[in-house]
Amino acid sequence: MNEKYSIASIAALLADPSRAAMLSALLEGRAFSAGELAKAANISAQSASMHLAQLLHGNLVSVDAQGRHRYYRIASPEVAHAMEALGCIALAPNQKPARNHDPIRYARTCYDHLAGFLAVKLTGVLEEKKWLTRTQENDFEVTSAGEEFFESWKINVQQLRTGRRVLVRRCLDWTERRDHVAGALGEAICQRLLSSRWIVQEGSSRAVRLTALGVRNLEPLFLQNGSEETILRVGNRSSDRR
Repeated sequence: MNEKYSIASIAALLADPSRAAMLSALLEGRAFSAGELAKAANISAQSASMHLAQLLHGNLVSVDAQGRHRYYRIASPEVAHAMEALGCIALAPNQKPARNHDPIRYARTCYDHLAGFLAVKLTGVLEEKKWLTRTQENDFEVTSAGEEFFESWKINVQQLRTGRRVLVRRCLDWTERRDHVAGALGEAICQRLLSSRWIVQEGSSRAVRLTALGVRNLEPLFLQNGSEETILRVGNRSSDRR
């Protein structure tokens, strides 16, 4: 580790395509074995072990041992946040905005919160309704009206405030170039949508799919803008109809 310029050491770790591929896979938020990460990066198990040792040394991943098995995950929300932020730099300036037929850009998980087109649109609605307001720092603040709304989603904001994690953070979406909600509240929102099956994960991908049940529950939030209903329904075209 370069003690004087530690950012250079981190950048060197991220610069290798195999390590970048493994970190991208871990952004799903789940833990993976070395073999699964080797497959994701299309490298040998021996190479994967070497790369994972370097990522561990750089504090970019953590590992849990369960018997003879070892499972790796992103070391912290800050690492996931940095990966998403780097995506904004890596994306070409003339890249077109996300389209609804592109699942990973329409809606995906970023470590433990929702990202993509749907997340950005939801964040916009929360701001328009004054349930979230921007602070001078890189955060949002939940208003009293917002606390009442989140209570209707069975999210206890006061309880989240007592945790060690930042309550709600503005995270720049790398495909939309606009903010979505991260932090403890971002995690709670994502878990609420998943547990209620308003969104479901698409296999082993980070992409999530908006279900018909999700459309019915989220649609009222978007009806102030006439085009938003179409956005929800187009994004839902591959969902189940239960």
